[in-house]
Amino acid sequence: MLTVMRQIGQETEFLVMDEAGIELPEELLALQLADLYESPSNVLFLALVDDRIVGTASIKSQPERRIKHIGELGVSILKEYWGLGLGSILIEELLEWAQTSQEIFRIELTVQEQNPRAVALYEKFGFKKEALMERGARADDGHFLKVWLMSYMVND
Repeated sequence: MLTVMRQIGQETEFLVMDEAGIELPEELLALQLADLYESPSNVLFLALVDDRIVGTASIKSQPERRIKHIGELGVSILKEYWGLGLGSILIEELLEWAQTSQEIFRIELTVQEQNPRAVALYEKFGFKKEALMERGARADDGHFLKVWLMSYMVND
């Protein structure tokens, strides 16, 4: 999983992580995955092709009682698998999980304005734009990027 996330980090500027990808020791990742497995308000799905991880999708909430109902959605796919509908399948699965979780009632995500395909994908599933954040991310060349905050209300 770390290898795939590092590769994804090198393949796109659209994610928050940079070309270094995830710099996490395997032992720490194992602990985080164990915590995730035990949590009723967090989920991680892996997209596999012939037993090879080609993407991940997750909803992660914070432990604080007042915001525990808010999940942050993240989707990452290897570039060679872009445009094949894998993102749609992963988002569909995440939303189905959220609707049955009884834990998550609002899902948020951020997406760069310069990524109109992703914005359209999220809108297709009912996500609404809430704010355009100036200087929401920084490009590799140092200039600032605008980032949409989008949300989805579960069971509305």
